[in-house]
Amino acid sequence: MAHGKRGEDFGEFSEAVKVEKLIEQIEEMKTNSVGQLVEQRLEQFKQVYSNPRKVFSEMCFCLLTANSSAEMGLKVQNSIEHLFFESDQKKLSAALRRLGYRFYNKRAEYIIEARSKFLDIKNQLEEFEHEKEAREFLVENVKGYGYKEASHFLRNIGFMDVAILDRHIIRIMNENKMIRELPTSLNKKRYLKFEKKLEPLCEATDLTQGELDFYLWYLKTGKVLK
Repeated sequence: MAHGKRGEDFGEFSEAVKVEKLIEQIEEMKTNSVGQLVEQRLEQFKQVYSNPRKVFSEMCFCLLTANSSAEMGLKVQNSIEHLFFESDQKKLSAALRRLGYRFYNKRAEYIIEARSKFLDIKNQLEEFEHEKEAREFLVENVKGYGYKEASHFLRNIGFMDVAILDRHIIRIMNENKMIRELPTSLNKKRYLKFEKKLEPLCEATDLTQGELDFYLWYLKTGKVLK
């Protein structure tokens, strides 16, 4: 893509220059160890989607990351994943508390409710033709899911056409003049607006929204998690 075309996509010249530098960083990462880690994660997502039990576990992981962190969600998932399937709410809450998880009662409630309704979530998602329709279903029906959590879950099981707009991604968008504000929360209208603003960057780097998230997140955290 020519520089002039990118300038049209990203707005004013100063903004386009900022994004050009970001594109260069992403392209470099695609060819080094970061790109290799991203490819490994993408392969893992394929394996997750082939296993309905793992798909539900990933739903729980994304419930746990809300108002917390991916690191804490991983800690819980790796330590007590079996309890997502076999525990009552009281036992799960106690286990979360022992692991240092802050919202142990509320997340235990959400996980138990999700188990009662979405243990077969893989089959339910296959009814949707488009990923964004699946996301709307999750936001409307899964207690504890907003657009970020629903997008995170979908990406982690291999659906790549949704953006995970957490605080790291929002901040890097702001720093690179892709958005002018730095909001503390996102309603539906603003989430979808910001997601659309990432589309030219996806096009310029030949990455899906889900793949792009890894590279932007790495720029802020130095990590490739999930």
